[in-house]
Amino acid sequence: MIKTAAVLALAIALGAIGSARAADDRSILTYHGAPDRSGNFVVPALTAERARGTHLVNGFQAKLSGHLYAQPLFWRDAGTSAGVLFAATESNEVQALDAATGRQLWSRSLGPPVSRAALRCGNINPLGVTGTPVIDPATQAIYVEAAVGGPQGVRHLVFALALKDGAPLPGWPVDTAEALKQRGQTFNARDQNERGALTILDGRLYVPFGGHFGDCGDYHGWVMGITLRDPREIVAWKTPARGGGIWAPGGITTDGKSLYVATGNTFGASTWMGGEAVIRLSPDLRPSTDRRDFFTPENWRALDERDADLGGTNPVLVNTPGNSGHRTFVLALGKDGHAYLLDRDNLGGIGGSLANETVSAQPIRTAPAAYPVAGAAFVAFQGTGSRCPAGQPNGELTVLKIAGGDRPALTTAWCAVARGAGSPIVTTTDGHSEPIVWMVGAEGDNRLHAFKGETGEPLFVGGGPNEAMAGLHHFQTLIATDERLYVGADDRIYAFAF
Repeated sequence: MIKTAAVLALAIALGAIGSARAADDRSILTYHGAPDRSGNFVVPALTAERARGTHLVNGFQAKLSGHLYAQPLFWRDAGTSAGVLFAATESNEVQALDAATGRQLWSRSLGPPVSRAALRCGNINPLGVTGTPVIDPATQAIYVEAAVGGPQGVRHLVFALALKDGAPLPGWPVDTAEALKQRGQTFNARDQNERGALTILDGRLYVPFGGHFGDCGDYHGWVMGITLRDPREIVAWKTPARGGGIWAPGGITTDGKSLYVATGNTFGASTWMGGEAVIRLSPDLRPSTDRRDFFTPENWRALDERDADLGGTNPVLVNTPGNSGHRTFVLALGKDGHAYLLDRDNLGGIGGSLANETVSAQPIRTAPAAYPVAGAAFVAFQGTGSRCPAGQPNGELTVLKIAGGDRPALTTAWCAVARGAGSPIVTTTDGHSEPIVWMVGAEGDNRLHAFKGETGEPLFVGGGPNEAMAGLHHFQTLIATDERLYVGADDRIYAFAF
């Protein structure tokens, strides 16, 4: 059911969406701001000096219906100043909000969420939308995956909703199990879960799946591709072995040509069957056994037995200068605390990493952020660094350095204190200048933190009694627009100005 409010605000904020076909270039259409999941948000006015003056916008009233795990998105039509926030909750409510005031513009219910009692295991109750949606400017729609309950049992439905009013597009939603059944494939909707961010490549929507907390039942790592213009056209890939879920909040990473996913532990595999791996997929999702298209550590069996998923984070794509031009890498971070540096053109098969270093004393589970510094690539992640530079604090935020040159080196650049389990992002003024690493202390101190990207020097921490946020969940990340930072939480979105 559509709930409308503030008709005048809706007309102003969304009127242009109905006629124009282009998003402003600083719209945030997907998780961490880009399909490569770099988390590098370009904010020209956000210098280190201005970051020190960050403050909570107390008059911002963005109320949501339900618990929020997915990252909010931001739309601004080209040539306009009005912005719209989109959020999708575990109550299966998708809402559009005025980005200036927080006032609701429209709301769409996707159906009843799934009760924990209807599942064999899990730790989210109720279960609705967990993975971050994605916006497609060409179709003027937001695409959302929801777990829906009711008399038919658990279903996983993929929706396409018009940006202007939340109305479903013709041919949607797609019932995942039914669509795959027509292809002769079995998808166990009760045991599967969708936690990773959705992505779009060349007119096709890609949705990753894993299982529930507790690893119960018959689930696989799945990627489902749905053609936007004709949702009856489906492609799919899954791990051969049971398990191998695609769990990471960042979901699927793409370089514009291929898709990259990281998988978790499998069950009963005596030979490698898709788990504990970084896997490159072609847009048609045809399986490949070429060692150039996958990587798994030599000790993948031991990782399986320990539930030490390589798939706790999404793969990160990085570039560094070399003697013969830029080198392209994939960085994987595991629950075993290891960082694996891979050649993007040849992932290396079993044990074929370029570098393998222990970088964290605890499991790495959140989404990383990547940015350039002085000819190197820096990657920030939530985790207690195991090789922090002498004299630096060791407190749940670690930044790695991938040095340029033809022989890549992987070291720890800096460590900092940011208590909590949020996923970091970085802001730069132009893609590389004045990098600032931001992290939410979700389920820790519940404050917003900022550090100089080159050195880790603290710039800001939410300090007043009104700046310790409530309702933050682990893995929660933030987004950065030209004027504000936004943090999603249960029942509301927080806004910070700088």
